[in-house]
Amino acid sequence: MVSHVYLGNSGLKVSNIILGNWLTHGSQIEEEAAHACVNAALDAGITTFDTADVYANGVAEEVLGRALAGQKRENLEIFTKVYFPTGDKGHNDCGLSRKHIMESIDRSLKRLGTDYVDLYQAHRYDVETPIEETMQAFADVVKAGKALYIGVSEWTAEQLKFAHDFSRDMGFQVISNQPQYNMLYRVIEKEIMPMAERCGMSQIVWSPLAQGVLTGKYPPRGDAPAGSRATDKAGAQMIQKYLTDEILDAVAELKEVADDLGVTRAQLAIAWVLSHDNVASAIIGASRPEQVTENVVASDLDIPREHLRRIDEIFRDVMIDDPRLTWENAPHERPC
Repeated sequence: MVSHVYLGNSGLKVSNIILGNWLTHGSQIEEEAAHACVNAALDAGITTFDTADVYANGVAEEVLGRALAGQKRENLEIFTKVYFPTGDKGHNDCGLSRKHIMESIDRSLKRLGTDYVDLYQAHRYDVETPIEETMQAFADVVKAGKALYIGVSEWTAEQLKFAHDFSRDMGFQVISNQPQYNMLYRVIEKEIMPMAERCGMSQIVWSPLAQGVLTGKYPPRGDAPAGSRATDKAGAQMIQKYLTDEILDAVAELKEVADDLGVTRAQLAIAWVLSHDNVASAIIGASRPEQVTENVVASDLDIPREHLRRIDEIFRDVMIDDPRLTWENAPHERPC
């Protein structure tokens, strides 16, 4: 069973394993399979579910809403996001303007079949909207009871400070950041984690398995398995940076550490991100319920210090840790 932890400097408790539905619900898998994964998550004690309005252009929210229908709402934490183009993808159908935020929250709530979300997240930083406007809109969403808390995703350390300062001035607090983070991709460690700690924010990390690479399913100097993320049109671009022989050789070496602890490489990778104090939760995806059951084992897995050192040694020469990449990989103009 999973554990429940406080999110940021707030009283909200969330499961430390979160089921997310990017690239699955509404796209990769049939709705019946999506419901089976959600049910497996609930059976394992997962109460927190993460989605976004942009996933399958709203369909992922609809599938999640139907999968959770009939559950006691007060026993769940439902997260969604706003920023990327949705709907008709017109000139105001993206970004963090007041117009887009206020319209998007209502559409998300309708698709999810709920009166409120527990966490409403800025999916990226909007360089074309004044931060004051964005924070005021979020304050009004909270005041209206449509979201209980506010978070962000893939913001730089400087932007996290902006969010902290402006939100406090407007009577609420940004409590989380959702970045990519795993054994291979560590760009948040040098600047973002320390700033988040100072600002009372936790990390909710996505891609703890490096798009599946850390499971060991991609053999060095071999072909990608049929049906894997590397062969999927939507996911192939994200995974390419991990499919070098040097990285795959390191992942093969990781098996010795996992075997020594009696776990799979997937369980070890998820437990590794959870071993960091500023990480509250890891988001997992699943196309089969067995994947959920396997991955929740990581929830209470303690990795001995010597094994943590060994993991650092294995990935020292191949890890990506340049803190500038958060800014460089972010949109520098609105994508609509």
